[in-house]
Amino acid sequence: MLRIMLRKISFLVGVAVLASCATVPITGRRQLSLVSSGEMNSLSQTQYRTFLTQNKVSGDAEAAAMVRRVGQRIQRAVEQYVAQNNMQGQLDGYQWEFNLVDNKEANAWCMPGGKVVVYTGLLPLTRDENGLAVVLGHEISHAVARHGAERMSDQLLTQAGGQVLSAALSQNPTQTGNMFLQAVGVGSQLGMLRFSRTQESEADHLGLIFMAMAGYDPRGALPFWQRMAAQSQNTTPAFLSDHPSDATRIADIERLLPEAEKYYKAR
Repeated sequence: MLRIMLRKISFLVGVAVLASCATVPITGRRQLSLVSSGEMNSLSQTQYRTFLTQNKVSGDAEAAAMVRRVGQRIQRAVEQYVAQNNMQGQLDGYQWEFNLVDNKEANAWCMPGGKVVVYTGLLPLTRDENGLAVVLGHEISHAVARHGAERMSDQLLTQAGGQVLSAALSQNPTQTGNMFLQAVGVGSQLGMLRFSRTQESEADHLGLIFMAMAGYDPRGALPFWQRMAAQSQNTTPAFLSDHPSDATRIADIERLLPEAEKYYKAR
């Protein structure tokens, strides 16, 4: 009897998980989605404001303007892509922001809803607007592909027994806030290499197309990631890592470039 009940419970959980799936733009991959965009965007608004009050926004007006300029071009490319492919719902609730923060770490991230931060320590590696477009295309793609919501769903499923986000928030808002920050990669010491291998490769793929649509040369992704590889101290083998090895990422980007270049028109 107990065995039958457990099978029924497992079946119902499986049905619920299958019903809670979303599809990633461009790649078409199915992903777990127990958290709504509205819930993620609401958390993003709160956590983004908190981050900006606790960290120093850069006073370098020229560099900050570059971050906004590149970010807004990527933004328009994303909006154009979803409109052309009848996927406007992918950006529901987005309120884009682009800020440059004084921090020596070579990092950048995009929270759900288009809340972007670039650290000043990344700019020597990006070198120019095209290099910055590689990064922002990649980071914005994590948000557009709802990788944060996917990771949050995984955490709710494993840590909270599938508990809905609203219940988790009401019971322990601090823990849930920390779960959110981990899910979107904020505060990670791993730089930009913090999502799963699948999600990282997916963000590379989407990012190349979005930067190309924005008028940036996607071939610039190769020298940027080569510079990242040169300064990286991580020597963990790819099969033990949560992200692609540098060589794997660069090879994958070379393979994806012909597709991305179809979208590229120099400005």
